[in-house]
Amino acid sequence: MTDTQTSTNNWLDEEIKNNSTTGEDFEKLESLKLEVGKIIKFTVDFSNPFKKWTDPQTKTIKAIIPVTHKTIRKNLWLNVKNPLYNQLCTAGKNGQVDFAVSTAGTQKDTRYTIVVED
Repeated sequence: MTDTQTSTNNWLDEEIKNNSTTGEDFEKLESLKLEVGKIIKFTVDFSNPFKKWTDPQTKTIKAIIPVTHKTIRKNLWLNVKNPLYNQLCTAGKNGQVDFAVSTAGTQKDTRYTIVVED
């Protein structure tokens, strides 16, 4: 395991335990849209802790995850309570950086699944 992977794992351990860090200092990039009925492939940059944004009205905390989708850098905004967030962090801790995610449902019934390709 390289030093970069070790330091990545350290912050991901803390993130998985308690994802309470909030801040609004993040790079403004196009948002990655996860579309219903499509499998979206992207690469996550786990080199630094994810920035967080808190909705002032609902107090919902969203992680701003830097990704590359079709060679374009984007941000994936994801509620930290969404099961996909923990799945991405856990997979990143294990060294995975490339993901394919399918989406089903709408609004509160939206479900994301990491697609495992053979």
